[in-house]
Amino acid sequence: MSTYLSVVVLAAGRGTRMKSDLPKVLHPIAARPMLAHVIDSAQSLNPQAIHVVYGHGGERVKEQLSDLPVSWVLQSQQLGTGHAVSQAMEVIADSQIVLVLYGDVPLISPATLARLVDAAKDNRLGLLTAELGDPTGYGRIVRDSAGNVRSIVEQKDASADQLAIAEINTGMLAVNAGQVRGWLSSIDNGNSQGEYYLTDIIALAVESGVTINAISTTDLPEIEGVNNRLQLANLERVFQQRQANRLMLEGVTLRDPGRFDLRGHLKVGRDVEIDIGVLIEGEVELGDRCYIGPNCILKDVVLGSDVRVEANSILESSTVGKQCLIGPFARLRPECHLADDVKVGNFVEMKKSTVGKGSKINHLSYVGDTCMGAHVNVGAGTITCNYDGVNKHQTVIGDDVFIGSDTQLVAPVTIGNGATIGAGSTITHNAPAAELTLSRSEQKTRKGWTRSLKKEY
Repeated sequence: MSTYLSVVVLAAGRGTRMKSDLPKVLHPIAARPMLAHVIDSAQSLNPQAIHVVYGHGGERVKEQLSDLPVSWVLQSQQLGTGHAVSQAMEVIADSQIVLVLYGDVPLISPATLARLVDAAKDNRLGLLTAELGDPTGYGRIVRDSAGNVRSIVEQKDASADQLAIAEINTGMLAVNAGQVRGWLSSIDNGNSQGEYYLTDIIALAVESGVTINAISTTDLPEIEGVNNRLQLANLERVFQQRQANRLMLEGVTLRDPGRFDLRGHLKVGRDVEIDIGVLIEGEVELGDRCYIGPNCILKDVVLGSDVRVEANSILESSTVGKQCLIGPFARLRPECHLADDVKVGNFVEMKKSTVGKGSKINHLSYVGDTCMGAHVNVGAGTITCNYDGVNKHQTVIGDDVFIGSDTQLVAPVTIGNGATIGAGSTITHNAPAAELTLSRSEQKTRKGWTRSLKKEY
């Protein structure tokens, strides 16, 4: 733990331009709130504490992210960034470095934050800047003739000459807590916004003889804030492209990196291939030579080597053995466990079931709450009737069973090893091993019967 470092994350903004009832910092990048991404980067520095300043009405932020290792500081009135930081200073010792971040700047990197903290050592003020082709909306960095930072002027308070400055303030800085505490007590709200600007401490630091150690970044997306849905979508694509790039460098074939989304963590073996439109959620692990077809969704699953998941299949909270074939249009709901060499074909849905080695459920079937043995063949249209309207019941199918098409297995029921179930049967009692079991009504033909015909008008 870095006992000399505390982090303050400002997350009290109302986010009116999002036009949403959801607090701005809870809007997601890769299915995680923007604020959570910022906390992740801050945690990489192993600080003594992370303080999140949230606003009045932002209790949802605190509630939804209650599992984060942070302390929560209420800013009951939004009086500016300087006022927000001062709310968190009460519990920060004078000897520490304070790193100030923003909850709506989700792509800030750990490497840049480490550089910024280093820039604040030896009683300097570390300031993160960048140069933009169009700096509109940002505070400008004002330097003297020797290139030293003298102040920051906000867009609405800048002169024409200052508006022409391309170097902008990202808002992120690091500074000694004792120093910033004194400066914050000296700033006023005599500006066009009537707010207490954190940026005003720069001029006060210069007057105090403190060196402003400005570091810059050329990775512009990492300093971009989100104020509307368009900016949120743009950063989502940046984030996804970076994940795609990383995976491809690890050896994954992505048929179109622009049509791939990772909303969690993906662990891959060698020679994995992922087709277009695939969504990965939660914790997913793919073994060697796995193929994931187009438009599939994988959430919290582990696939063994040489598994093929064909197009438009959905797999959730399940494990799949080696050399299995799944889909197209298959669905594995939670708690499915497939052994090696299993086939789950098109329009098959499974839930809370285990399937033994070499078994096949080729098409148009529902298998729920089932324990299925090895080398079972399940015919088309077979369903396990596991729900009686109140409780779920289990179906047990032994090894080497053949189940004919259009069969209903009414649980609780057991099908013995080597049994054959005739097509079209409704099985309500246990079927003995190595025997043919079927249930069919007598087939009848009515001679001379004719269809009704429509009357001509």
